[in-house]
Amino acid sequence: MADQWKQHAQLTVSKHGVATLAIRNAKSLNILGTPVVTALTAALHAVAAQGDIRVLILRGEGDKAFVAGADIKEMAALDQQSATAFIERLRLLCESCRQLPMPVIARIPGWCLGAGLELAIACDLRIAADTAHFGMPEVKVGIPSVIHAALLPRLIGKARANWMLLTGEIIDAPQAESFGLVDRVVPVAELDVEIDRISTMLAGLGPKALAQQKRMMREWEDEPLQTSIDNSVREFGAAFNTGEPQKYMADFVRNKEDKAK
Repeated sequence: MADQWKQHAQLTVSKHGVATLAIRNAKSLNILGTPVVTALTAALHAVAAQGDIRVLILRGEGDKAFVAGADIKEMAALDQQSATAFIERLRLLCESCRQLPMPVIARIPGWCLGAGLELAIACDLRIAADTAHFGMPEVKVGIPSVIHAALLPRLIGKARANWMLLTGEIIDAPQAESFGLVDRVVPVAELDVEIDRISTMLAGLGPKALAQQKRMMREWEDEPLQTSIDNSVREFGAAFNTGEPQKYMADFVRNKEDKAK
């Protein structure tokens, strides 16, 4: 697996706990074929097990694309059995990303299509350049959008999700931001500066609190509202067993008192 990492994924970690997982050697638009998917999934499992990572930035190679989709050349040769195995590998990749305990930021400078958009949706935050374009064009090549496309109605609403999934048309970055598909759009020259700002801010927060918040957010997707509200009382109390509220609240009070002097 180490050899696959070297070929298709590169993981770097800063001294502040901000990690970057970069797709490598996946054609010019970071296409998700089986070798790339396998390597990225293994890399994400390693990230989950590495205790010093507080934030993960997921990015493609270069600025042409985040990920411009799955490998159509590979898919064109599939039958029902191999197609099921192919999409199961993509499901595991997206789910490995979605279930990470730390915040995950998708860096989106250009094309973000199909399986690439599903992977971006599996991230917690999506920061895009004003040159980015988004779409779910699977219907145009004879297949439905599946797996984490199921998150689209929750993210942008049923009507907008229906339009994207049924027409397969591409939207630009400002429209994606108006849909709520991305969290922020900045000029391409400022993309890395903005991602660095946000990732540094997140790295300064309590990792246990962020992991707890992420887990609760996933549970809220499936639970009735009243269950989520009731369970959150227990979660709030449990947070005080970590020591993080005491530390961060003491820092807050001290800083406020210092400013008042």
